[in-house]
This record gives sequence, C-alpha cells and structure tokens, in this order.
Amino acid sequence: MSPRGTGLALLVVALLAAGCTAAGLPGNQFEMCVTSRRRVADLSNQNLTSFPLNLPDTTEYLDVSHNPIQSISADAFPWLPLLCFLKATHCGLRVISPSVFRHTPALQVLDISSNELTIIPDISLPQLTVLDLSDNLYEAYQMPDCFRNLTNLQVLSLGSKAALSVNLNDFKPMTDIPLEHLVLGAGVPWQKYESGALGVLSLQKLSLFTNFCGNLSLFDSLLEDLNLTEASALRVVTLFSDDCNVTDDPFENLRSMPYVRNLTIENTWINSSFMEIFLKNLWLSSIENLSFVNVTYNEDTPDGFQFHPLNHSISLRSITFDKVNHYQYKYPTLNTSFKYASNLNYVKFSRTGMNILPCKVLSVMPILETLDVSDNLLTDLGFWWPPCSNASVFPKLKHLLLNKNRFSSLSFISGQTHEMKQLESLDLSFNSIYLDVSCKWPAHLIELNLGNNNLGNKVFQYLSPHFQRIYLSKTGITAITQEDLSRFPKLTHLHLSANSIQVLPELLDAPNLISFYMDQNTISSLSRYVFAGFPKLQLLQAGNNPFVCSCDLHWFLKDFNKSLLLDWPLHYSCSTPKQLKGLPLSEYKTSVISCEIWLQTTVAFSVFLFVATTLGLLFYKLDGAWYTKMLWVWIRVKRRGKKRSHLLKNTSFSYHAFISYSHQDAKFVISKLVPSLESVGISLCVHERDFVPGEFIIDNIINCVESSYKTLFLLSKHFVQSEWCNYELFFAQHRAINIQEDSLVFILLEPIPTDCLPKKYLRLRTLLQQQTYLEWPKEERKQQVFWASLKSMLRTADKSVVLRGVAVDLADSATLLTNQT
Repeated sequence: MSPRGTGLALLVVALLAAGCTAAGLPGNQFEMCVTSRRRVADLSNQNLTSFPLNLPDTTEYLDVSHNPIQSISADAFPWLPLLCFLKATHCGLRVISPSVFRHTPALQVLDISSNELTIIPDISLPQLTVLDLSDNLYEAYQMPDCFRNLTNLQVLSLGSKAALSVNLNDFKPMTDIPLEHLVLGAGVPWQKYESGALGVLSLQKLSLFTNFCGNLSLFDSLLEDLNLTEASALRVVTLFSDDCNVTDDPFENLRSMPYVRNLTIENTWINSSFMEIFLKNLWLSSIENLSFVNVTYNEDTPDGFQFHPLNHSISLRSITFDKVNHYQYKYPTLNTSFKYASNLNYVKFSRTGMNILPCKVLSVMPILETLDVSDNLLTDLGFWWPPCSNASVFPKLKHLLLNKNRFSSLSFISGQTHEMKQLESLDLSFNSIYLDVSCKWPAHLIELNLGNNNLGNKVFQYLSPHFQRIYLSKTGITAITQEDLSRFPKLTHLHLSANSIQVLPELLDAPNLISFYMDQNTISSLSRYVFAGFPKLQLLQAGNNPFVCSCDLHWFLKDFNKSLLLDWPLHYSCSTPKQLKGLPLSEYKTSVISCEIWLQTTVAFSVFLFVATTLGLLFYKLDGAWYTKMLWVWIRVKRRGKKRSHLLKNTSFSYHAFISYSHQDAKFVISKLVPSLESVGISLCVHERDFVPGEFIIDNIINCVESSYKTLFLLSKHFVQSEWCNYELFFAQHRAINIQEDSLVFILLEPIPTDCLPKKYLRLRTLLQQQTYLEWPKEERKQQVFWASLKSMLRTADKSVVLRGVAVDLADSATLLTNQT
C-alpha cells in the first residue's frame, strides 16, 4: 500500500476509534494524507475573497478557512491534480459549482463544515473518503444523485440547524455505499423523522447530534432503522437538554437490537431516575461496551440511585465514565448491589475527580482485566490505601492506567505492584514520578509507561530486566548506551520520543526489539550500524529530528526499508546545511558515487588507468619516447652550455665540431650531415677534407680534436670495427676529462647491441649509459627534430670562440709537431 493510502486508512481508523466532535470531524488531520510539508498550503485567516490561482500543482493540502469566500466557481478554482485534503470552514460559503471538483480528481478528504450552504452541493469524487458538511444551512438532508459515485466514502458528517426533518428518500442515493461512520444532526430537535430513512444504509457506526426531548417517538423510529443497517456502534450527543424531564423510556428498543454492541452517551444531563430505567434496558440488551462522556449526573430521586438487578444474564463487558460532573457537588448515593457488574473486564473512571480508590465497587469485579483511572486526583496512598487489599480486589487485573494523576514514588509503586499477581502493564505517564531508592518490580510486569516525567538518564537503573515494553517519551533522557539496553534482554518495544538524545551509538544491540520510537529528539544522523543491532525491527518512528543532509544519510534514503517508518515522509526534513533547510528528505537526492568512498576510489582509479593507458598508447604510437629523449638532450645541452660558458671565455677553436666516423658511413656524412650543418654556419672538421697532408694520422686526429669545440661521433656497426675510430674516441674522451666535459656528442646511426661491442669499446658502453645521444630517425618527419637538436647542441659555442683561421692554426700546429718530432 502506498504511503498515501496507508495514511487515509489510519485516518479513518482514528476517526472511528476516537469518535467525532459534536459539530463534525476533527479538523487538523492533514498529516494523514500529505506526503510532504512543502506541499501544504495553509491560507487560513488571509482575508481572501477567492481561491488563489497561482498555487503549485503539487499542492496536496489546502486550507482556506476563515476567509470571506462566499462562492466557488469552476473558473475561479485552480487546477490541483494532487490535492487530497481541502479544508474551507468558516468562509461563509453559499454556492459551490459542481464542476469545481473536476480540478481535484485526487481529493480524499473534503471539509466544508461551518458555512452557509443552503443545499448539499453536487460532489462526484470517486476517491473521496471523508466528507464533512456539518453546521451549514441546508433545509433538508436530501443527498444528490451524484453521491452514488462516492464509492470509497467511509466517513460522512451532516448537520444543519435549518434541517428539521429526515425524509424517507434522503439517503437513497447512498444505498450501495458501505459507510463506516455517519454523523448526523446539528444539536436542534427534529420535527419529523420518516421511518425507514436510515434503514437503506449500510452502516457500522452512527453518531447522533440531536435533541429528542419531548419527542422520543422519533428516537424510537430511528433506533428501529438503525437495527436494519446492522450497525454495531451508536453515539448520541446531547440526547436531552438540561431542562428536559424524561418520563418515557427512550432506550427500550435496545432490547431488540442485537447488532448494536457499543453505546456512547455524550454531553447529556442524566438524572438518577433515568439511569434506573436505562439500566433495565441495558441489562436486557446486547450492549457490550457502554461509555458516558462529559455527562452531568443529578439525583432527582429522594433515596439516591437504586437498582435491583434482573434475573437475566448481562452482556456488558466494558464501562467508561469520562468526565462526570455531579450536579449536587457530592458523591452519588448508590443503594444497589454491584454484582451486576461482575462480568466487567474493562472499567474506566477518567476526569471524575477521584482521589481514593473505590475498593468496594471494584471488589465485585473478579474478572476485571483493565482499570483506567487516568486524569484524576489520585496519589500513592490514595490508590494503595491500607484498608484496600489489592491482592483480593484485583485477582485478574492485567492493565492498570494511572496516567495524569499525582503519583510520585517509583520505589513505593514498584513494591505495591507485587500484590497484583496478574498485572502485565502499568501506565504512570503525566505524573510527578521521582527516583528515590532502588525498585523491586514483579516478574509478571512486562510493560511500563513513564512518559512525561522528569527522570533523566538514570531511569534505566530503576527498571526491571523482565520489562518487554518500555515507554520513556519526554523524560529528560539525553543519551542511551548499550549498557542501558543490556539490562533488558527481552525488550520488544522502546519509546524514547521527545527527549534530548543527540546520537545513537553504533553498537546498540537489542535482538528482540520490534518497535522503536525516537522522534522529536536532537538526532542529526542515522548510522546503518545502529539498526544492524535490531534484526527484528518492524516499526520505527524517527521524524522531527534536526537531520543534517549529507552523505551520512545516503544509506538511509536509498537502502532503508521505508515501510517500517510510521511517520515517513511527512516528518523527515533537512535542518542543515542552510541552503537545504526545510527540504523533505524524500526530495533530497544523493548519488552513490558522491557518497561511497570505495566507489569514488574505484572510479578514480579506473579513470586514471584509462587516461594513462590512452596517453601511453598515444605516446607509443606517436613516438613520444623518441621526442622526449631529443627534448631532454636539447635541454641538457642548453643548461650545460650556459653553466660552462665562463670556463671557455678565453679559449678559441677553429671548428664547431670534429666528425669521427667510419669511412663506410662517409656517404651519410658527405651527403647529409655536412651540408645540413654547414648550411647554417656551423664549421666542421672532416678528416677526408681537413686533415693536413703529410702529417701523421695520429697527429691530425689530436690536432682536430683539440681545435674543435665538440667531437661528434657517428656510431654504427662499422664504427666499432674501425681502429682509427677507437683512437679518435680515446683522444676525445681524454680531452673531455681534462678540459671540457660536454665536448662529446654521439649520434647513433643504427642500433648497436651492447653485448656485441668489442672489449676495447667497454668505455663506449659506459659513456652511452652515462651520456645522452641522438638517434638518426628513419622517418622524415622526425629528421627535422633531429637536425634542430643537433644544430642547437653545436651552436652552444660563442661566435668569438670558433675562428675561421683554420689553415693558419693547422700550419702552426704542423710546424710545432714537426719540431717536436
């Protein structure tokens, strides 16, 4: 069932259980129908003369009460497809267009009571569940034919001070609609009731708000029709006025009404003489549950109330006295035997001013299971007074309600409950309970309600390990621990509403917990590990807490079973951060990626791996390694050239570079290397062209190496097999060690496996591992980068360092070498 459907079901149940007010239905039940507070439009007392047309189409609840809106036309009503609750009371409404409700197809609750409608309006809403038309000015209870379409209607309230009669065909359009509850009347006497008017209905409960004083024959006819409906409950409100002198027997027909099991008499003046007549009819009827609510009792018989039970079994099992006013300001005189009440198992004396327990009355109820003496003036000794033996008075008592009294000592009460051998539940809420000494509870007591008593966190120490249901709402508790819960191994129900609990520890463990109420506290977040300790949890109420809307609630919004929540989604909203304050949790959106760290890590790693793989493939496909290496060579040359330029400021060279190569690689040198470099002004020393004729080859090699700023080695398989190339490498390396460290430049024409190098070239292997070298690329697009890098390396010498007087230098060197020889 959807949350909305569940809400309406709860609403109807609440209306049936609690009854309706004299004027109609309870007014503020919108939370049973609405899914979000953001969808509530409360426009009451706004001095509106018409419905606002700019309401959002997501509106689910609309209240325009106490506004001077005298009529509602179709074109003056907004289109609200989700509206489920409309309240327009005390508006002075006189006319409602039938087509208005076409704009509200989802309407389920309609309250237009307390207006000036002169006729019952045409309403055709198949989804309508509750309709309140009470306290208007229509002159008849004639239902429009369109009411046949109200197939889901469960609660109907009708009442008009101008309607003084009920006619035979008034309810005929509703013959096939099974009503749960009908509220009828406006408190004024009827002049006519045609027999059979209500008999056409299928009904479970009837609430009559009509004064039958002086015209009890109408009431008799109405009871006969009620029997035809097979209704099980009857509630009469203000049956007689205060000045009414009842001489006849208005409830005689109860004897022949086998279906009516519940009777409530409310807001009525009752004389002792009437009570004597009434009890005779009650004795012979099928009534099981009798209630007197807000009645005034007057003893008009000289000897007080007298009743002699009849020799007939009685069906009565439950009796309630809720707010009984005594006209004489004294306790009534009861001259009767109470043995007729021996079959009662439920008794309630509430709001009666009781300050001492009526032991004699209760002692004749040996099977009494529930005693409700709430909202009185009872104290510890007023209830457990010494002359009253609770063991004999309450041999079967299971449920004792002492709420809203003046009880105080919890230890005293715990000791007294041992006398009630069958007692299972005790309600001490709304008292003045204090914690004094340790309590000794009987093992058979399994339920305790201490709500609305200022007790604090120590209250758990005063409770029994046998308790299964504990109610501690609004008791000043600020924290709950596992130590507290471990005291109650059988705990199934725990209510901690309206306290000041900020955090629920993650290690809470209550394996038998079924229901848990923690709403109206100061809890900002809910941990999944808390509920892991409640494997049997079936009901949870956690609304009206200041939730922080963050990733901490992600699991709750996505994974928690919302069917367990009694107050979802209406009472769940964001408190912080500021920009989300008031946002319903049902509308707060989080994503798995933004809230799960492990998933963020997985996604980030996957993205990184994908990007790295993609870049790696592109790097490989586009020869990124080669380009990177060339860039690194260029950078190192630039840095080293600047770093060592000051060391060579006073040194001059004849060539930018001496080229050492194998004669088998001469074609590359002559056709490509030399033209490319000399075309940009780089002077080269090539042995085939620049060696001095007549000189020893070794001398030429030494002179060329020393006259060149750098020595450029063209490495290939032929190079490592050349003896002269080995000499040139040796002299150039010796010069690099003593004079200029970065004077060696290596160009790799082709790959040379290091394991195939001769032993005499072991030094070359080391140099290639330590120094960067340029590789001659086969692809033409790469050759441009190669030439740019090589030219940059050879241009690091300042123009003043390399001189063009090569011939002069060579001649001087040759003469010097000859003389030395």
